[in-house]
This record gives sequence, structure tokens and C-alpha cells, in this order.
Amino acid sequence: MSLNPRTKYLVVVVGPTAVGKTTLSIELAKWLNTEIISADSRQFYTELNIGTAKPTQLELQEIKHHFIDCQSIESNYSAGDFERDALDTLQTIYKTKDVAVLVGGSGMYIDALCDGLDEIPFVDSTIREKLNQQVSLEGLNQIQTLLQKLDPEYYNKVDLKNKHRVIRAVEVCLQTGQPYSIFRKKKKKNRPFITIKIGLHLERDKLFRNIDDRMDQMLEAGLIQEATELLPYNQHNALKTVGYSEVYQYLDGKFDKIEMIRLMKRNTHRYAKRQMTWFNRDHSITWFYPQEREAIKSLIQLKMESTMI
Repeated sequence: MSLNPRTKYLVVVVGPTAVGKTTLSIELAKWLNTEIISADSRQFYTELNIGTAKPTQLELQEIKHHFIDCQSIESNYSAGDFERDALDTLQTIYKTKDVAVLVGGSGMYIDALCDGLDEIPFVDSTIREKLNQQVSLEGLNQIQTLLQKLDPEYYNKVDLKNKHRVIRAVEVCLQTGQPYSIFRKKKKKNRPFITIKIGLHLERDKLFRNIDDRMDQMLEAGLIQEATELLPYNQHNALKTVGYSEVYQYLDGKFDKIEMIRLMKRNTHRYAKRQMTWFNRDHSITWFYPQEREAIKSLIQLKMESTMI
């Protein structure tokens, strides 16, 4: 494909977990002769393997991937950090390539790179420490109630079960004396590339079967053993996610193995639905079924050609 060398492109592949993003992104990267940036926030961590569905070693050898195994689980790597580092990585890729591929299901990290994040005020770490301590002692309900009082607008939007986001909003409210929502203006930043967004979807029953099969494969591959080895780190946010959290509750004796597996699958179904809710708000995404490979490539080529000067 002959492109205008002055124009750079970012092909973005999004969709729910287990829909087939990894396979498509590798095929597109080969077709476009380029590299892949991963925006799956749990795949950043070296210690997490089985429960994060990382690309296999063979897949990693086929195409150069960035941001797989790039952090220790003990590091606090934010979407803002990813925005900065991924922009630097793209700058390097664009020295020799006209296009790069971004793939992942972490909507906030996708948005950070494509559109930029709002400038959120600095918060004194002691505020966060006190809030985390309060959650440990009293549970999340008290912090949720405080958020409802301080910022009812954000309270009605946020996933109230996401402890990290609830605490983040409350700490900004307490630090600034203003609602967190006023700092979330969603002003798109200028980027030195044209974004082409591809979304993968499946009928719900098919997607849920894929998820269930993946959960079974993770368990057969040793997910419980991996989680056990990571037990000293189970207070880190990366391990308070679907898959690992159910295993830890099972290890704590809260329910038996059969119930653990049922909850893993149910909670991953719910996570996939939340992912789709996030991505459906972005009307720049063109949706395809995973098998529509040629249609996807045709769209990418058409969009690239339409922007050539």
C-alpha cells in the first residue's frame, strides 16, 4: 500500500474480551508491515500471565509488540503514564513506518492515546492513603456515599464497584473542594496521526461461549497456582480484577471451586458488557464480526486513501 509519507496513521482494534482482537491485530500488523501497541492494562505486568490472556510467545515473535511485560506489578502505572510512553513509542515507530496498530480492551487507555486525558489536579498522597485505609476498615459503601454528596454527576456515571475510580474521584474532590466532574471536560487533544478505529463484536451467546472456554483454558493452564504465587501482591489493583479476585476468594474459603468457576465466568460476562458500553459511546468506531477480515482491510485502505494529499 502506497501512502503519503507525511501522513501517519493509527489503526485501533477494540472490543470485549475473548472476541478475537489479538489474532486480528497480528494479521493487520503483518499486512501493514508495522508494529503493535498493546492497550490491555493487565498485560503490562510481567508477573501476570495466565489470567491476562497475553499473546503467546509465538505471536510475540511474529510481530513486535510494545507494552507487554513492561511493568512490575508493584509499580503504579496509570493511563496518564501510558499516554506519555505510548506517544513516545509511536514517535519512534513513525520514523520508519507510516502506520501502527493499537489493540486492547481497556477503554481508558485507548482514549488516553487517541484523544488525551484531562488535566487532573495533583492530589496529596496522604488523602489517598486515608481513603484506602477507610475502605479496608469499612468497605467501599462509605466512600461511595461520600462521592454521591461531593459529586452527584460523576456518581451517576462511574462504575461504583471500581474502587480505584471511586477513590480517585473522592480524593480530587477533597483536595480541590470542587467536583471531580468539572475536571473531566473531554477536550480532544491534537495528535500527529489519523486514527482509524475498528471494533469487533459477536452475538452475546457466542461471545459468552468464547469467554467460558477461555476461563476453562486458564484454569487448565494453572491459573489457581499462578494466583497463589502472587498472593503477596493481592492488594495491588491488577489482581483485584475478574479471574484473580474469584480465585483469592476461593482460596480464602468463601466458596468452593465449582462456585469459583461459575463466578469467574459470570463476572467476565459482565465485564465484557461494560466494555461494550464504553466502546459504544464512541461513534468513530466501525464495527465488524471477527471473520470479516477483507471488509476490515478494505475499510482501512479506503480511509487511508481518502486522507492522502
